[in-house]
Amino acid sequence: MKLFCFLTLFFTLTIQAQFQINGIVTDPSSKPLPFATISTSDNNNTITDVDGKFILNSTVRPASFTVSYIGFQTKTIVILNDKKFYPVALLQQTDNLKEVVVSNENPALTIIKKVIASRDKNDPQKKLRSFEYKTYNKLIVTANQDSIDGRIDSSAAYKDLNKKSINIDSSDYKFKEIISRQHLFQTEKVSQYQFGNNKLKETILGTKMAGFNQPVYEIIAFNLQSISIYDPKYELFETKYENPISNGAPNSYNYKLLDSVNIKGRTTYMIYFKNKKKRKSSGLEGVLYIDQENFAVAKAVMRIKGILDISGIHEFEYVPSEKIWFQSNTTFKIVKGKNDDDIKILGGTIQFDGDVEENFEKRKKAASDFTYLLSESNSFDIHYNTTTPIKNPSLYIEIADDASKKPESFWQAYRKENLDLKSQRSYLLLDSLSIRNRVEKRLGIGRKIINGFYPIGPVDLDLKKIVSYNNYEGFRLGLGGITNERFSKNFRLEGYGAYGTKDGVFKYSAGSGVLVDKSTNTWFNVYYTDDVREIASTVFAVDKRVFKIYDPRPINISTFYEYTGWRTNLQSKFIPKTEAVLELSRNYIEPKFDYLFNLNGKLYSSYVMTTAMFSIVWAPFSDFMQTPTGRTESDKRFPRFTFQYTQTLPDVLGNDFNFGKIDFKAEYEKKYLNRQKTSLLLQAGYAFGDVPLTHLYNTAPNNLTKETVVQRITFSGRNAFETMYFNEFFSSQYLMFQIKHGFDRIKILKKVRPSLVLVTRMAWGHLENPEQHVGPVYKTLDKGFFESGIELNKIYKGLGLAGFYRYGPNQLLKFENNIAVKISYVIDLGL
Repeated sequence: MKLFCFLTLFFTLTIQAQFQINGIVTDPSSKPLPFATISTSDNNNTITDVDGKFILNSTVRPASFTVSYIGFQTKTIVILNDKKFYPVALLQQTDNLKEVVVSNENPALTIIKKVIASRDKNDPQKKLRSFEYKTYNKLIVTANQDSIDGRIDSSAAYKDLNKKSINIDSSDYKFKEIISRQHLFQTEKVSQYQFGNNKLKETILGTKMAGFNQPVYEIIAFNLQSISIYDPKYELFETKYENPISNGAPNSYNYKLLDSVNIKGRTTYMIYFKNKKKRKSSGLEGVLYIDQENFAVAKAVMRIKGILDISGIHEFEYVPSEKIWFQSNTTFKIVKGKNDDDIKILGGTIQFDGDVEENFEKRKKAASDFTYLLSESNSFDIHYNTTTPIKNPSLYIEIADDASKKPESFWQAYRKENLDLKSQRSYLLLDSLSIRNRVEKRLGIGRKIINGFYPIGPVDLDLKKIVSYNNYEGFRLGLGGITNERFSKNFRLEGYGAYGTKDGVFKYSAGSGVLVDKSTNTWFNVYYTDDVREIASTVFAVDKRVFKIYDPRPINISTFYEYTGWRTNLQSKFIPKTEAVLELSRNYIEPKFDYLFNLNGKLYSSYVMTTAMFSIVWAPFSDFMQTPTGRTESDKRFPRFTFQYTQTLPDVLGNDFNFGKIDFKAEYEKKYLNRQKTSLLLQAGYAFGDVPLTHLYNTAPNNLTKETVVQRITFSGRNAFETMYFNEFFSSQYLMFQIKHGFDRIKILKKVRPSLVLVTRMAWGHLENPEQHVGPVYKTLDKGFFESGIELNKIYKGLGLAGFYRYGPNQLLKFENNIAVKISYVIDLGL
């Protein structure tokens, strides 16, 4: 969701006076020299990228610039009035950098090993007991007007001597006119960072976002780059890479000593690093500036180049009293990179140049190809070893209620320099542009659609309720929705109605809720429902709503029970890093299949259940954000644990049975730097007392009882047993374990790039008092159930295939009956 909002702003806004020079630095054989130093007489400097290219910005026009690179002669270039691009070829020299380490080992690697060994004493979050500081951040999406041709191109065609037609393409010209007046997007933020007890918290004191009355909180929480350069996994644009100074980094990176430079009056080594893997976009590369005395990082340049060309720069100030380098400034930049496919977002297309043959004619660059995003942060008011307690330390980000309402005097006090005329215009022009193009409204609609709703005035239409299919109801046609903030921020109404074309029965639900506490998202809700539900299914009340255009598994379900009654609950996030639901309900239950429940000789074909239920999910490693509208999980991390307890209430409101259920789920997911991912799921349930079959466990089967493999081909489910037949097993206690390992997508053709996933599932179970259940024929899971399979997802347009095999004690006699072939469909929004 955060990435969706961020890219929406970055690219959809682009469909709308600073001096700069560009160039490339090469050796005598025209081979690019990465990370050569470019500097001017007024101490403005930059370095070349991995392709030897550089962009040097300056508020004034310098007379010249100097290019230096270890092992080559320094060269000074005079800047000419009519020249913007400077190719610079350096000549090699015989003298080398004086090596300080006497060793046969690569000197750069020796230095890096010392950096790793000294990491804890140089990391402020390890060396200092506590600290706090403030940061001013400005983020813009803009383009360099001098890079855009800006001519009105014309071509003449003569039909005869008397007629002439002229075709004019003025898009670049118009774009340059716009970019000369304003930025395409702009936001400012002032934050206070506090560190103590090994926790870092950001409190946003003020935020200002051009074109938006209410800040987009997903953008505020978006992690552009790691705050600490010493994190084991360095993060750029929400993607984690192995840090070049982590313990295992020497196995993953090559290092080269480039130069010895002075930073803040201290001598540093300039070390270039690059991932050892040969394939493109395999990891970070960049330059580390290492203090020669204490082997701390004095400056860092980190870069990845792929679909987007992304770089992050960390600058530090040396603090003599603490003998530590403390981060003072960070810079983050994104420009369009190269990719084989165009990306489509909200109806707009981002075009890329793919890897093409030399003789293939590339796409003509549009003006928007020069668009880039730049985020700069400056730290100030720094205090070390503070004693101020951190309020709500379990929160990673907290946004003050008045953060978006700060007066101009607030911003003038915190800005490093006053906004230039172009930035001032940007707020005015982007506000009017946002209103005219309904940017804020379109982004809001996009958020709703991602979660399965479409806003119509004060009501959000529930897209999941429109149409579905199962073997009992046939086509289920319906309409549902919930009121949104336009109706009320503190009160809501919701409901739905649906009709089954096969069973011919109308189902409905109606409910309302009132906000009890905004900061903890505490709601009190009441519902009345008359509907059907799959028998023996496990539903965790705190599970997040997962929206799919289709829900494949219920298509083949034919055994349901009807439930009619009311429920009331309290849902809240008042406990740190949790979400909980406390619910009381009373329902009339009627099985819609041939079943009787035998309790002490009395046969029940329907019954009443009055239950109390408590459900809670705990995400101890996730980051949470507190906004003026409530608390949200800004960064979902694993493991996460879900617990649910349900108990019937004897002799309360006509309850018929006395039983309890304990349900547990543990989820873990690990993403690797090579784009592979491992997912683990452990789920268990224990039902005790007099429990009818409708409320036992079936462990999510998803296979049809048909003769041939072809007849059993259906859509694969989510965490379902694909070779287990519907209603084959029932349990009152069960344990299920699933492991999935997904590999990076394999490119077969330009449009055919499947994702290979290996899957193994297993389950054990037991059924108490089987004599109580009259009617269905079933088995138990005492000996266990095992299946493994291969998924080839997203082969083409999201479609894929999967194959599974059943083995172990419950393997069937016929070989073909143990095989299941499934169709998968994964929606890929390109986000």
